[in-house]
Amino acid sequence: MKVAIIDDEPYSREEMKHLLSGYSWVEVVGEASSAEKGLEIILTKEPDVLFLDIEMPGMSGVDLAEALQKMKHKPEIVFATAYPDYALKAFRVEAVDYLLKPFEEDQLAQTMERLKNLLKVGMKEQSESPSMGKLAVQDEDKIVFISPKDILYIFREERETFICTKKKKYTCRLPIKELESKLSTYPFFRVHKSYLVQLPFVEELIPWGSGVYQLKVHGADEAIPVSRNYVKELRERLEL
Repeated sequence: MKVAIIDDEPYSREEMKHLLSGYSWVEVVGEASSAEKGLEIILTKEPDVLFLDIEMPGMSGVDLAEALQKMKHKPEIVFATAYPDYALKAFRVEAVDYLLKPFEEDQLAQTMERLKNLLKVGMKEQSESPSMGKLAVQDEDKIVFISPKDILYIFREERETFICTKKKKYTCRLPIKELESKLSTYPFFRVHKSYLVQLPFVEELIPWGSGVYQLKVHGADEAIPVSRNYVKELRERLEL
């Protein structure tokens, strides 16, 4: 996936490049300090995705996004800004997401999964190498292969990842970020930096004070924490 970063703040560009370097399927093909210079990169490098600031000298990020709507093969847009007030305008130009500075890795991970699915990154390789779709987990002294459909939730505690099904809790060596990527075709949702939940099993969302919630999952006794950053999107995913 070819990415261009357009932001008038050098530090923000460096931070975004550093975060994107953790994704092996992403290539940053250019960066610019203004919308005008960014347009040159778009026309010459043809990126798939723009990480675009809004308030910049000269043409704003929203103005650039509106101009790109006329392109036959326009890049997907992710606004990356310090200002929350432009969200409505952002989605009027069909932005994929709206990230606020300072960038949070968990929020960026969700954005990258959306982009990966939207642009079908890696789909060709997957179709050429079909698999059984099982997840390898540790069960005492043996390795067990379980179906992702049976997983209620996943959580990380200290340096171990735990996979919880209706019948049993297993351990897994993979970090949550990697599991989230592997399970991207299933209805899992990150509700907390340490928790990944399969949405069809969610039964209750319980207020826990100061904008924090807990989840009740069918078949599980443990209440699962929900960070305030994820509550709005979680409700949108769960409600009709």
